[in-house]
Amino acid sequence: MSDPRVLLAVLSGAITVGYLAIRKLTDYDPREPPLAPQTIPIISHLIGLYQRTFNYYSDIYAETGAPIFTVPLPGQKMYVVSSPELIQSIQKQHRVFSIDPILLKFTSIISGASKEVDDILQVNMHGDDGHHGVAQESHVALKEGTKPANIHDMNREMLHEVANSLNLLEPHVGKAKRIKLYSWLRGALTNATTKAVYGPLNPYNDTAIAEAFWDFTAGIMPILINVLPSVFARKAIAARDKVSSAFLEYYTSNGQDSASLLTRLRYGVATRNKIPVEDIAKIEVGGTIAILVNTVPAAFWTLFYLHANPSLLSSVRAEVDACTDTAHPADGKVTKTIDIVTLKAKCPLLLSSYQETLRCVGMGTPVRQVTEDTHLDGYLLKKGALIQMPTRVVHSDAKLWGNNAAEFVPERFLPENKSSRPKDSCFRTFGGGRTLCPGRHFATNEILAVVALFISRMDMKPVDQVKGWEAPTSFSTGAAGQIMEPDEDVEVEITRREGLKEGIEWIVRADKGDKVFKMVTEDYVEE
Repeated sequence: MSDPRVLLAVLSGAITVGYLAIRKLTDYDPREPPLAPQTIPIISHLIGLYQRTFNYYSDIYAETGAPIFTVPLPGQKMYVVSSPELIQSIQKQHRVFSIDPILLKFTSIISGASKEVDDILQVNMHGDDGHHGVAQESHVALKEGTKPANIHDMNREMLHEVANSLNLLEPHVGKAKRIKLYSWLRGALTNATTKAVYGPLNPYNDTAIAEAFWDFTAGIMPILINVLPSVFARKAIAARDKVSSAFLEYYTSNGQDSASLLTRLRYGVATRNKIPVEDIAKIEVGGTIAILVNTVPAAFWTLFYLHANPSLLSSVRAEVDACTDTAHPADGKVTKTIDIVTLKAKCPLLLSSYQETLRCVGMGTPVRQVTEDTHLDGYLLKKGALIQMPTRVVHSDAKLWGNNAAEFVPERFLPENKSSRPKDSCFRTFGGGRTLCPGRHFATNEILAVVALFISRMDMKPVDQVKGWEAPTSFSTGAAGQIMEPDEDVEVEITRREGLKEGIEWIVRADKGDKVFKMVTEDYVEE
């Protein structure tokens, strides 16, 4: 093939075939939402997603301002929605815009469950035949098991473990400890959360199992891609199998009988639908993702932002101090008690800072599949396409949040500022509609407990004084995450808070009550 004319003809033919293949893949209909701008068909979006990850759709939105646009990718068409109003409309039409096929595929691939389980999960997936089947019953179980009125026992166990972790961390007077903040939080919250959910026989009591879980989450992407997983996802699959084996022992020992209501309800759904116990154990590894993966970074960033702003830290500490009961028993031992219910009622700046943190670091992208050709806002959405609703786009939209949308503004969610911020449906960290995060109240209790105890008891400063409280990047957040994870840990020096003496007993609790910290639209209706 030395003749350049032959080479040119072959190259032209290859380009033509490639172009036709791309046309076939995109199959764009002018009645669909407008195409996102791209320099090179298909490739531009792939490069953009690779380089900018969860910020890429924000880049496109900033360029077009379109409430919905089409992003064609090889073998899959995406509709990206940036309008809160359209997102709410999609959430209400959960049959036409369904998450169930996506959850089924995610569960199947991630867990490595058997083909038998795939068939069981597909039974009455959309609820066309009543409320039976794993998908429908699981939704009810999750909602019931995480109601504020039903998580008191989980709260008590979790708060007890949080307090123990802080007891071990707090240095003696005049001493200092160095820790890596994210790593410490990951260990403390893994322990507290899993003990509260899984009970005394919690598989994660074994630190080797806990570490295996985090190794698994770090390698989820190659498992999802599912191309030669035995090669590219070998480490993650080995870690997953180690955790699922621990869960198999847990279930065969009836560990669920002494666990939380949530665990008992979910196990009941599985057994009623005749899922083999070996597969229940595999699926539960994915269940741990839901209770842990986002709580750890949310706690990290809340502490980070508070300490990066000394005046804010001082003000929030004053709020928490005012809510802390101090007792002086006859034996002379001082007891300080923090009640999470009281914090929610009397610490508005703490709660506002927490919500603003979630607004700034939320990067989840809820996904739906179009189950039949339908219209939305005058546009045709085709069956089989996926809908993505990136949290980052909504949370960074200056038209919604104002010119300071890119800034951390701790007072943004104060009650008196309600009129100057968008409606509650624009706060998307916990999702919304049928797939609203059911564990948001438990996670909030845990994060507030860690933060309140931490700032009440300890001072913290970065070891690297040159970099100071410079926020680490977050480009390597795992595929299962909804909250940005720091690419690098932050090493800090911990000392006892100035003025605090030795021998103080700290207690944190969450008294039963009807007070619900309202974070999303759905919290303003009866649970």
